[in-house]
Amino acid sequence: MEILVTGGRGALGRHVVRRLTDAGQQVRLLSRRPRPADAPPGVTWLTGDQTDPDAMRAALVGVEAVVHCATNYLRPREDLVGARVLAQAASHAGRPHVVCLGIVGSDRIPYSYYRAKVQVETILTESGLPVTVQRATQFHELFVLAARLLGRSPIVPVPAGFRAQPIAAVDVAERVAELAVGPALGRAPDLGGPVIHDMADLVKTALRRLGKRRLVVPIPLVGKIAHGFRAGYNLAPEHAEGRMTFEEFLDQTGVAA
Repeated sequence: MEILVTGGRGALGRHVVRRLTDAGQQVRLLSRRPRPADAPPGVTWLTGDQTDPDAMRAALVGVEAVVHCATNYLRPREDLVGARVLAQAASHAGRPHVVCLGIVGSDRIPYSYYRAKVQVETILTESGLPVTVQRATQFHELFVLAARLLGRSPIVPVPAGFRAQPIAAVDVAERVAELAVGPALGRAPDLGGPVIHDMADLVKTALRRLGKRRLVVPIPLVGKIAHGFRAGYNLAPEHAEGRMTFEEFLDQTGVAA
C-alpha cells in the first residue's frame, strides 16, 4: 500500500514510519522539516505543513491510507486547520482511509489542547471519509520531559492525586500500523500503557534517572481539569495493552543526566 504519514518525524510518527516500512509498505512522509541526512531509507520525503492545501493535495496523490500524526501542542488551532485541509484534500484524492491519533479522556477533560484533539476527530469523522480514531494514553517521553523541566528547581511541584498510565510510542505505532492497512473502524478501542502510576512517582523515578535529587511536593489543584485527572478520565485500565513499562523505557533509551 501507498501510505502517507503526516508529522512523520515526531515522537510517534517516526516509529509509525519504521513499522510500516518494516512491513513492506510504501511510505510517504510529510514533515515541516527538510529531509535530514539520516532520513529513513526507502521513504518518499515530502516537506510541507499540514495546514498547506497545496502540500497536502500533492502528498495525497495515489495514497490508499493516511496516518495523521501531525500536531502542534503550542498552537492547537493549527491542528484544526490541518484536519480541515486533510479532509478536503482526501475527499478529492480517492478517499483514503485516515487513521487519526487522539488522547484518552480528551472528551472528558476540558484542557484546551485536548479539546482541539476532539475537534480534529470530529472534523475527520464527519467528513464522510473512511476514518479510524485511535486514542492512547500519554507517552513515556512526556514524563521524562516534565522531570527535566521541573528538575531545574530544587523543589518540584506535582499535582496531588493525579495518576497516569504511560505508554511507549513504539507500542502505539505498532497498533496504528496495523490499523492503517485494515478497514476503517470509526472509533477503535483505547490503548493504554501496562501500569497505572501515581504521577508523583513517575516524576520521582525520572528525576532519579536524570541524577537530580529534588524534593517532590504534591500540590492540590482545583477546577474541572484537575477533577478530570483525579477521576482517572485519562486512564484506560481495561485496555492496558502496551508492553513496555516506564522503567523499561528508561533502560532502553538510556535516560540519564
